[in-house]
Amino acid sequence: MRDERAYATVVACFAAGLYLALIVAGFGLLSLATDTDVIADPEVGPLVGPVMVAAAVAMLLIFLIALGTRVPGEKQRISPGAALAVGVACYAVYAAAGAIAGAAGNPSDPFHYVIFAFGQLGSLYAILVGAAAFVVTLLYQLVLVGRFRQRGRPRWPWEKDEE
Repeated sequence: MRDERAYATVVACFAAGLYLALIVAGFGLLSLATDTDVIADPEVGPLVGPVMVAAAVAMLLIFLIALGTRVPGEKQRISPGAALAVGVACYAVYAAAGAIAGAAGNPSDPFHYVIFAFGQLGSLYAILVGAAAFVVTLLYQLVLVGRFRQRGRPRWPWEKDEE
């Protein structure tokens, strides 16, 4: 059981790296396609965007580790509902982190950052964050289910025992 948890944690870390890469690439392509900025409000500062992405990646990592280590290997399943919940959580944390980071950087006008967060909820960038979390969570579950049903390391066809 300990090896299963260690494996699930390591795969969760790699999945979080994949998620970060998908967000960065998706933001770049979406920005080029729509000719918009990721953070359209110049008053929020240069660090709010990276804080928002870091919060979404941290949320995904926490959920993936919880999903992978909570359930024993033989009972792992692909759950679109759980993946959707992770996507919605990352979407919400992305916007909320923008409000918190902006208000912490400039506490003179916190209401401006609440409006900024609600504006982010409707942006294509926030939707991309949620959709990428959904896809990465499904892929993570697929990797875990495939690994634990296989029982051990992958084997070539000539390595399998003949019965």
